[in-house]
Amino acid sequence: MNESPPGVGTVAEAFAAAVARYGSKDWLIVLPETAAALGIEPHSVSYQQAAEQITRLRDAYAAAGYAAGHRAGLLLSNRPEFYAHWFALNALGVSVVPINPDWRAAELEFLLEHSEICVVVTLDQRRGDLAAAARATGRTLALTGPEGEDIAAAAYPVPRALRAPDAASECALLYTSGTTGRPKGCVLSNEYFLRAGAWYAGIGGLCTVRPGAERMITPLPLTHMNAMACSTMCMLLTGGSLVLLDRFHPRSWWESVRASGATIMHYLGVMPAMLLAAPESATDRDHSLRFGFGAGVNPRHHAPFERRFGIPLIEAWAMTETGAGAVVIANREPRHVGTACFGAAEANVECRVVDEAGADVAPGDPGELLVRHAGERPRYGFFSEYLKDPEATAAAWAGGWFHTGDLVTRDPDGYFRFVDRKKNLIRRSGENISALEVESVLAQHPGVRAVAVTAVPDPLRGEEVLACVVPKAGRGDERLAQLLVSQCLERLAYFKAPGYVAFCSELPLTPTEKIQRGQLKTLGLTLLERGACLDLRCMKRRSAS
Repeated sequence: MNESPPGVGTVAEAFAAAVARYGSKDWLIVLPETAAALGIEPHSVSYQQAAEQITRLRDAYAAAGYAAGHRAGLLLSNRPEFYAHWFALNALGVSVVPINPDWRAAELEFLLEHSEICVVVTLDQRRGDLAAAARATGRTLALTGPEGEDIAAAAYPVPRALRAPDAASECALLYTSGTTGRPKGCVLSNEYFLRAGAWYAGIGGLCTVRPGAERMITPLPLTHMNAMACSTMCMLLTGGSLVLLDRFHPRSWWESVRASGATIMHYLGVMPAMLLAAPESATDRDHSLRFGFGAGVNPRHHAPFERRFGIPLIEAWAMTETGAGAVVIANREPRHVGTACFGAAEANVECRVVDEAGADVAPGDPGELLVRHAGERPRYGFFSEYLKDPEATAAAWAGGWFHTGDLVTRDPDGYFRFVDRKKNLIRRSGENISALEVESVLAQHPGVRAVAVTAVPDPLRGEEVLACVVPKAGRGDERLAQLLVSQCLERLAYFKAPGYVAFCSELPLTPTEKIQRGQLKTLGLTLLERGACLDLRCMKRRSAS
C-alpha cells in the first residue's frame, strides 16, 4: 500500500471504512496510569463505539453552524476525545488545530490571531487561559468540553465558499517552530494524512504492519505530526489499536507495554537513554514488541538498547512539512546501527545534498538535505503551505526542491546520516524551540539590556536552552536569573524556558548589530564547560493541564 486508499478522500471517510471492516475491534486503549493522569476511567473503545460518538458530535457541530472554512482548536492533550472531535469536525470539512497543552499566554494569543479558530475543545482548567487570550486579541471564541456539551453557535459564517470536503481540503493546521521567532502554521490536507498512513502501512521490511493484528503504544503528543499522522493513520488504515499514553513514564514504561500487549512502540531519542539508565532486569525482554519507530536515538545507545531489550529501533527522517511525501527510513538491513544513519531513499523520493551555494556535495561531505516526491507531483504528501506566509512557502520550495535545513551526509551507497540542523532551532526532548521566541520574552524584563539564546548539549534531552544575558545594571545574580526563568514559565511552555543562564558583558554581534549565531553557540558551550552558567533546570517543571 503505497498511495492513499482508493475511494477515500478524507480522514473521516477512512475511519468510516475502518468501522465497516473492523467494527468490534479495539480502536483506543487507555491504561490505568494514563487514565489516572487524565482523570478518567481505564477503558477501551471499539471502532463501532467511536463511530457512535463521532456521529453525535458531528450532528452537534453541524447544528451549531460549523462547516468547511472554519477551524477548531483541540486543547485536550492525549485524551481519547481528541479523535472523536477531530473525525467529527473533519466530516464537516472543519480543520482542527491541535494546541500544545504547555502553551501559555503569549503562545495562545498568537495562535488565536494567526489561526482564526472560532471554537476550542478543552478542559475546565484551561477555559480561563483561553478566555483571557481571546480578550487580549479581541477575538470571539466559543468553548466546549471533551464531551461536546453545549456547543455554541459559530460566531461567524464560513469565510470561503462551501464545498464538499475532499482529499485537497484542509484537515489540520499544525504549528512548528521556525527561525522567525514565531511558530509557522503548516496547512495539512486530508491527502497528507491518508498518504502518511498508507506509506507506513506499506513500507514493509522490519516495519511490516499486520492488518488487524497490531497494538501501537505511543507517548508522543497529538500536537505533533508523528502521533497524529503516522501512528493514528497507520492503525486506522490497518485496523490496529492505539494505546494512548498521557506522556512518557520511564519507570512504568515496560509495565504499560506488557499490560497493553503492544507490538509496536514509537519513541523519541530521549526515551532509549532513560530506559537504558534503569537497572537491568530478567524481564527486560518480557514483552511483545516487534519494533520501535522513531528518530534521534543517541548513536551510543542504539546497539546497547537493541541487545538488551531485543527489538530493533528503526530510525527515520521526516518533518511536519514533508509528511510522508519524502520520508527516509532505515527499515531494512544494513541499518548501520550506531552511526546516526536513517536509511536510504526509496525510488519515489528524490534527494540532493548541497552546499551553501546550492551545488551538490561529494559523497560523504556534509550539506543541506533537499527533498521532493518523485514523478509529476513533487509536493505529493507534503504540507500545502505555511498559513498566511506565501514568501516562506516559496522560499522553502526554492528551485523546485524542499529545503529542509538539516545537514546530512550521504555515502556512495546512498545511506544518509544526520549531522546537525542548519536552522536556528533548539531541540529539547523532541520539542522544537525558536531562540528568537524565547529572546523576545526575556528581553521584556527591565533588568535585561540584551539577551541571546542558544543550545547547549544535554546528555538526557539532547539539547538545553541557554540564555546569555547582558544585565542593565551591574552584574547579574541568581535572583535575576530566577526571575527571568519565571517570566518565561509564565509566558511560554515550560520546555522553552532557559535551563541555564549566563551573564555576559557583551554578546557576539555582526556590524549591523545582529547576533552572530555561530559565535554565540561556541560562546555558550565555552561558558557551560567553564562552569560559568547558573543551572536552573530544576525550575523547569511541566504544569498541570
